[in-house]
Amino acid sequence: MRYNKFPESDPFYFDRRSYLKKRGSAPGPRHYHNFFEVYYIENGYCNYFIDNKAYKLEEGDLVLIPEGIIHNTLYWENSESTRLLINCTRKYIPKSAEFIFAKKNYFYRNRGIKEKLYELLLKIEAEYNNPDEFSDDLIKSYMTTFFMLMARNENEYSEKNSKTGYIQSAIDYIQENLSEEISLQDMANRFSVSREHFSRRFKKETGFGFCDYVNLLRMKKAETLLKQMDNISVAKVATQCGFSDSNYFSVKFKKMYNISPKAVQKMSRE
Repeated sequence: MRYNKFPESDPFYFDRRSYLKKRGSAPGPRHYHNFFEVYYIENGYCNYFIDNKAYKLEEGDLVLIPEGIIHNTLYWENSESTRLLINCTRKYIPKSAEFIFAKKNYFYRNRGIKEKLYELLLKIEAEYNNPDEFSDDLIKSYMTTFFMLMARNENEYSEKNSKTGYIQSAIDYIQENLSEEISLQDMANRFSVSREHFSRRFKKETGFGFCDYVNLLRMKKAETLLKQMDNISVAKVATQCGFSDSNYFSVKFKKMYNISPKAVQKMSRE
């Protein structure tokens, strides 16, 4: 994953893609980004991990992902799925509907308006793939209708969180203790299971390897501190994010984002 901003020259992106996951194949990319994402399952099934929740998606389900939220997709083995995806900047979301992102209602299932939402997505896709001088305004209009339809029917949606038991508790603990040492063995001991069992269960439910997940959360927290805290040193950021060696932290940060911590600080203050 690289440190990037959604390109100002291309503030809207639409993609249709089908997946057939074979046994042993890797899950989708684990990341977060600085733009909004709308993810719609046209057919098939998948598991979607968003922030600290896991959802099972089926045909007609939507997930809404705000800026800066970690997410990951796991497609079902030997089952073909097709998804429609939109990445967009904030200008495509009407202000009166922004609350559906702010409330962290990531999952949206509403059978009553499913067909209407799908029809709007197909109209957006058609304009995106065959643009003319009217397409940009039409896409904005369709996006406004799309979000307003969801917002108007927000009280009728169904939220399904599929993750239960000690994995949820483990994720809550990790998020609350990022500045402390967190090892796979310690977490397994905490829940009285073997290291191997905990590792397999964690990856099955979240799509993340345990260490990958901890490191991603730490880097996300570091990015936030570097951008938002004035005059904070890189060494202090490293300590608050669970790194005892600031040089090691800087190397890992640059490897993940392709930019140094100091450069992130400088960019955020320009």
